[in-house]
Amino acid sequence: MHATVHLQPSLFEEAADIRLGPLDGLQRLPLGDGAWLDVLPGWLHGADQLFEQLAAAVPWRAERREMYERTVDVPRLLASYAADAEPPHPALGEARTALSRHYAPELGEPFRTLGLCYYRDGRDSVAWHGDRIGRGAREDTMVAILSVGEPRVLALRPRSGGGAVVRRPLGHGDLVVMGGSCQRTWEHAIPKTARPVGPRISVQFRPRGVA
Repeated sequence: MHATVHLQPSLFEEAADIRLGPLDGLQRLPLGDGAWLDVLPGWLHGADQLFEQLAAAVPWRAERREMYERTVDVPRLLASYAADAEPPHPALGEARTALSRHYAPELGEPFRTLGLCYYRDGRDSVAWHGDRIGRGAREDTMVAILSVGEPRVLALRPRSGGGAVVRRPLGHGDLVVMGGSCQRTWEHAIPKTARPVGPRISVQFRPRGVA
């Protein structure tokens, strides 16, 4: 399934080539309960160009799911690539390699799978959740997210309730990595918004057995 895109290019994006910057600018935000968030704005240069290519070339699928005793449309388009599948763009393979190399001392294994979500406008969203299917439910792990397109807010809150909600707008090549106990002790979401927002694609890099 292909989608029509209307993206306002970043005013700060001058280079037409698609390339990764260094990872030494990552900043870590401790969240509590052993969870942390690494953030690096603008890691990918040429992010708006990559957005256009992914939006046009990825075989996007729409899904329907059972929720509250009825079947509803999933409010975003999806795509996934297994560990042995070729990424939809060489830059994503390079990103996976760079992340695996950088986090090897902490993670102890490479990032393997790619998941993509296409948020077409402010009505598309993902509800509060943690990536707790598989190993993420019982052990520390990492999920890295690269965002291209217009910024949308990634919100995080403690799973136990209470505490402040952390909000990070992500787009135009921004990188965020959720690590430590984050998938077990915190939840994250992309909330709906009534504000006029452009489309965004997020690319999730996960280790084996984390979903």
